[in-house]
Parts: sequence; structure tokens; C-alpha cells
Amino acid sequence: MNNTFDLSHAIKNFFSREEKSGVLLLLFAMLALIIVNSPLQSLYFEIKYTYIPINIGDFSFTKNVSHWVNDGLMAIFFFVIGLELKREILEGELSSFDRMVLPAIAAIGGMLAPAVVYVLINYSNPENMSGWAIPTATDIAFSLAVLILLGKSVPLSLKVFLLSLAIIDDLGAVLIIAFFYTSEISMIYLSYSAAVLALLILLNLSGSQKMYIYILLGIFLWYFVLKSGVHATIAGVLLATTIPNNHKNSIDDSMLKQLEHKLHNFVGILVLPMFAFFNSDINFSDVTLDSLYSPLSLGIVLGLLLGKPIGITFFTYIGMKTKLFKLPDDVTLKDIFGLSFLCGIGFTMSLFINGLAFSDPVLVDSSKLGIFIGSIVSAVAGYLILKSRYQTNS
Repeated sequence: MNNTFDLSHAIKNFFSREEKSGVLLLLFAMLALIIVNSPLQSLYFEIKYTYIPINIGDFSFTKNVSHWVNDGLMAIFFFVIGLELKREILEGELSSFDRMVLPAIAAIGGMLAPAVVYVLINYSNPENMSGWAIPTATDIAFSLAVLILLGKSVPLSLKVFLLSLAIIDDLGAVLIIAFFYTSEISMIYLSYSAAVLALLILLNLSGSQKMYIYILLGIFLWYFVLKSGVHATIAGVLLATTIPNNHKNSIDDSMLKQLEHKLHNFVGILVLPMFAFFNSDINFSDVTLDSLYSPLSLGIVLGLLLGKPIGITFFTYIGMKTKLFKLPDDVTLKDIFGLSFLCGIGFTMSLFINGLAFSDPVLVDSSKLGIFIGSIVSAVAGYLILKSRYQTNS
């Protein structure tokens, strides 16, 4: 029986998948921008808002394509995030306090500072304040893809730090969505959700390894959470916490790892590109200097471009000075500073929170513009800083 686990090999495989996902995200976002700014624009919006019903006997449930992607497919994305987080906590880079404290503190700084920057710029515009969480996010696929472009000169420990920070950042985004972007609560459906979650927990405690039961109950959980008023994607994370990680013959054959492995490519190749495609609909004919310099766009751009580096670097520095942790031997604070710009690539999660924060199309589009500009400039800045650093060292 082989219970050995090659961490570096697993991480390298993960990076390879994320790099491909990041490239696909970029391609589909660009494709959406091209279509929306072409004669095919009407076809794009016709598809986006086409209603697709599900009818089972007397039961009928209807959502448009945009909602199916944002509420349905993205729940699978959050399910995978939950699986990754659980695995990292149980046996990965977050499995001990010593390993977790550095990326956790850096992630907290990387969420607090962008929110503060955004609020300072938008405090006199109450209609914009619900967007405070938009620049707090990090797109793990994009940020890792940019880091991998730098080649083998980047130490593995820096890549692991980015991975750990991004996973904790995702957890922060999940908590923000659950507590700050929840509509009116239906206690009936919330109680149904709690009952299904309790069943899933009992199933786990009983040692059941029947994947189809977890998936079936997960579908019910998703529906009840959606109807409760809590965002449906939270169901994905809750379901992930109940998936067993018991090993049979090897450390890689647990249900958790099987699902993570099977769904990771599905999410990277289909779910995230579809999300990017249906949420990157910026019409450049509507872009003006006023929209570029609006407090909303500016707050997001500066939150991502300045807030992220300041928060991550400062909190890391404070942690080092107070001896809460020390950096890996082959990583310096200058490396963290360069890496922190890559964390300013908000894209996927920022676009997702944007859809929850605003309903006014003008605010939605202005926010998307800020997300695109802030993410692109952050990516370029991070790449150039790290490239200069590692070229100098080599």
C-alpha cells in the first residue's frame, strides 16, 4: 500500500492546470469584448438572456443563461474551492499554524487595504459603497498563469505562497458573499438547507463512500440555499466541507481528491471561461473619460493596483517584525512585494462580486471597466517587477 504523497509534484500539476485555465479565461473574455463591440452584439445578449427551464413532473424551475452560469455553474467552481481548501487544511500547506500564518496574515492585509482604498475614494457616493468588496479578490488562475510565465527562476516556495494566499483569499470572498451580499432571508428554505446539510454531515460521519448520494443531496442543498436568499454558490462550499477524505489504498484515492481531480479540468475548461464570456460584456462605445475617472472605477483600479500590494507587503512586514513567522529561505520581502501586484488581478471573483453588488447597468459597466484596467495593470506591474528581480539574480 502506497501512502506517500509527492507535494511538489502535486503542486506543479496544479500550476499547469491553472496556467491553462488562465489562458482560456483571457481568450473568452477577449472574445466577449470583440462580440459585444461588433454587429453580433444583439446575438450575444439574446443568448445571454435566453431562459432555460427544467421541468420534472409538476416541478418547474426557470433561469436565463446568465443566471445558470452565475448561480449554477459557479456553484461548482465554489465547490472545487471548498475541496481545495479542505484538502489544504487537512494535509497541505495550511495543515499547521506555522504553515498557515504567513499566507493568512498576508491575505487579510490583501483584503483589508483594497477595501479601505475603495471606501476612501467612494465615501461621498453612497450608491457606490456596496462595491467595497470588489477589489478585495484575487483570481488564482490568472495570477498563477502570470507567475508561471516567469519560468523556473521563480522559487517553488513563492509559487506555494501565492497558491496558499489565493486559497485563503477565496475563503474570505466566500465569507464576504455569505454575510454582506445576501438578500432577504427565507427562514423556511434556510431550515430546509440546514436539514440537508445535517444529513450530509451524518453521511460523512457514518463513513459512507457513495458519491452519488452526496451529489444528489448537494443538488437539493443548492436549490434550497438559492431559494433561501443566501447566494447559491455558498452551497458549493458547504457541500465540500462534508465530502470525506478517507483513504483506501493510497493517499490519492479519497472521494475528496477524486472529485477535485475530476472537476478541476471541467471548471478550468468550461465553467470559468463561460463565466468570463458572459460577464465581460463592456461596450467601448459607452466608455467615456467620465466613466474612466469615476470614483467607482477609480476605487476599484487603485484598490487592486495599490491596495493589494500595500496590504500584503505591510502585513507581511509586520508579521516578520513581530516574529509571528519568517519567510522561506529563498524568498525576500522584495519578492512578496512583486508577487502582491499579481494578487491585484481580481478578474473572476471581482466580476462575480460586482454582479452581486450592483443592479444598475451603469454601475455594473463602470465597475467592470475598473476590474479590467486594475487587473491588467496589476498583472503587467507584477510581471515586470518579478522579471527584473529574477533576471538580476540569475
